Amino acid sequence: MIIPAIDLIDGDVVRLYQGDYQQKTAYSADPLSVVERYADDGASWLHIVDLTGAKDTDRRQLALIKDMVDTKRMHFQAGGGIRSERDVEQLLSTGVSRVVIGSLAVSRPALVASWLQRYGSDAIVLALDINIAPDGRKCIATHGWQQDSGVELEPLLDSYLDAGARHILCTDISRDGTLQGPNTELYQAMAARFPTLAWQASGGIGGLNDIEGLKPTGVAGVILGRALLEGKFTVKEAIACWQNA
Repeated sequence: MIIPAIDLIDGDVVRLYQGDYQQKTAYSADPLSVVERYADDGASWLHIVDLTGAKDTDRRQLALIKDMVDTKRMHFQAGGGIRSERDVEQLLSTGVSRVVIGSLAVSRPALVASWLQRYGSDAIVLALDINIAPDGRKCIATHGWQQDSGVELEPLLDSYLDAGARHILCTDISRDGTLQGPNTELYQAMAARFPTLAWQASGGIGGLNDIEGLKPTGVAGVILGRALLEGKFTVKEAIACWQNA
């Protein structure tokens, strides 16, 4: 499944380079027009990152997210700085189908596991962003990639399986925003190691050949951000590539 992504700061569509707020590109597109364009191209899901809310939960862009959901053009998953159950409930109240949880999934796994059981496996996406060490260890970074959690990917996922985790959005930080290609070896290994999880691949996708290369890895979804905003290809072309790969 092709999942276009939209990052929002104060109502504007932006992209950050490798999570750095100081390396921000703002786009002229209106968020609602982006929703309509992607839906017209055949997207059935949209991934929303509320970067304003990630910095300050009191400024979460709930009204804008609700306006996007209220178009009823597709399903939505949204996140950005989820720190409490109130944050989860606020997002679900806008009508999004899934809440994306990152740092908290690493720092407080028991709490997030309880939410998986309370709201259901399909209501939560675990967003796990990794740096791959020279010895191959997949180390999870948190707090906007500013901190090394000291937690490795595979043991954390093992702990979540019993809680019913289903959706995993995994980003190789070194690839994010680069358009230099995704880490296909990572996704192939993880999909084989955890076959019951629905993997969403994110980071580095710059061309249709990158999408084609992800199909054999076993991922369930492909997150597309910068490449779409910069016109490398359209959602329609990406969906056709995915279906024909």
